[in-house]
Amino acid sequence: MFRRTTLAAWPAAFALLVPLLPSALVERSIAVAGTGAEVVAETAVASRTLDLTIDSPAMDRREKVRLLLPRGWSRNARRTWPTLWLLHGGVDGYRAWTRDTDVARLTARTGVIVVMPNGGRCGNYSDWWNYGNGGSPQWETFHMTELRRILERDYHAGKRRVIAGNSMGGLGAMLYAARFPGMFKAAAAFSGYLHTLHGHEPGKNSTGWGPALACPGTDWRRVWGDPDDQAAIWRAHNPVDLAGRLRGVRLWVASGNGRAGSLGGLPFTDPVEAAASEHAHAFVGRLRHLGIPVTARFFDGQHDWPYWERDLHEAYPMLMDALGLR
Repeated sequence: MFRRTTLAAWPAAFALLVPLLPSALVERSIAVAGTGAEVVAETAVASRTLDLTIDSPAMDRREKVRLLLPRGWSRNARRTWPTLWLLHGGVDGYRAWTRDTDVARLTARTGVIVVMPNGGRCGNYSDWWNYGNGGSPQWETFHMTELRRILERDYHAGKRRVIAGNSMGGLGAMLYAARFPGMFKAAAAFSGYLHTLHGHEPGKNSTGWGPALACPGTDWRRVWGDPDDQAAIWRAHNPVDLAGRLRGVRLWVASGNGRAGSLGGLPFTDPVEAAASEHAHAFVGRLRHLGIPVTARFFDGQHDWPYWERDLHEAYPMLMDALGLR
């Protein structure tokens, strides 16, 4: 809901990418990965930073993905690299993490491909129900099938993966880790709405705070249907209900309480972060009831990038350790 508007300055050097790309913009089909999805353009944005434009049948349109490539990466490499999937929050896009954090510097020496796909302003990392008609947008299929296969086939992405995200991206991180058992070795959620039915009262035609505040104006009957009539779909996209499927995944959950903390913030309690804290406590409580280990970080803080950047720094050693990287 709240974010800084100051754009991060991009480095001018293209030293790593120039040898790898025939030009800054490659207007051609590069990868068709058995799904009909294909890369139709590449743009070298900065050193190590490559933007892909993908023609996606699941989305019925073209979508963007930003990659941070590790040192030593090349198209002719005979090896693969592990991946960190980094998902953005609502009312944002694929540039978010590189725009508002130092993720490029943080990952510079780690040897990991950072995957930052567009997830829509309110896509909720789900294939939408669309009143029972299905069809686009199919965010889950775009990410977990189309994009994953393209990365593995043409960008040397390996099978060792971890995932993290902020706000709506925190929901996505836990959803993908739970809905695709064995796909991710670790998952981290920063200020995520992790109990999508929190506050819902059956028969009251309410979705509860999370979706309503995170994506105001969204028709939730398009996304997951009615929370009563399509309760099974809602529960299939609720991390609290899916918690048992996360056994064996290394987990990290962080949330502020809405009050301004050491990194500053609003002079009043941030209602979005205060509610995210309720979600985080409910999710962590469910995990602990099931005997599933989780690292939880609760603090004075708000729904903003300075806290999410700190969250990423704190969770990063665990994420890399899960990949076998030090």
